[in-house]
Amino acid sequence: MTVGALALDFGGTLARPGPRPTGEVVAAALKGMAGTRIPDGFAPLFDTVHQRVREADRANGGHTPFAEEIRRTARECGAVVPDPEGAVPVVFTALPDAEVDPEAARALRLMRETGLVCVMAADTERPEAVRRRTLERAGIGHCFDALVLSSELGVRKPNPAFYAAVVEAADCPPQEILFVGNTPDKDILGPRAHGMRSVLVAPDGRPPGLDERIPVIAHFADLPSYLARRAGA
Repeated sequence: MTVGALALDFGGTLARPGPRPTGEVVAAALKGMAGTRIPDGFAPLFDTVHQRVREADRANGGHTPFAEEIRRTARECGAVVPDPEGAVPVVFTALPDAEVDPEAARALRLMRETGLVCVMAADTERPEAVRRRTLERAGIGHCFDALVLSSELGVRKPNPAFYAAVVEAADCPPQEILFVGNTPDKDILGPRAHGMRSVLVAPDGRPPGLDERIPVIAHFADLPSYLARRAGA
């Protein structure tokens, strides 16, 4: 098996998923910005708007910008938010990101040293600058040649446009890209439908019904040994 690039999911694969942006968190962050006026009803309304948006995005494969969620909430409750786009990094700086698993980080650095191209391929609300800061703090910022994030791209997995962006970022034939993630439909079946290979990270073992030909590892830290075995096969 020739592997020229790794496409890596983040939460649940390289990292323990971080907290989601609740209405209370968003409201508190916005109140600290100059010129904003946030009424008491903002927080619960934001939660409602966020749920509506996520349901619509799941149905159409899109990713509505987080700034648009803030804008819609403000419009519905009479809040004043002069700069919704500028509010996004404020919110996600106040909210902790996912915590990178140290064993996963060591494995990634090891594979990067072999010359593999590495692309992050993740659905996330967080902007690229926030995610890059998280990677730098974990000592793996240098490992990634590109970040393909739904928050920046405007589409989520399993939208075909997401996988096309991954292939473009990896800059190698799809059959030489190994997609690694913990969600079968998004990280396994979607990439395979677009010509890539895939490995499922599943701490609890192979999910029922998953094709027996699809490789499964218990932890991302097992990936270097998996690649070594395949290279020697």
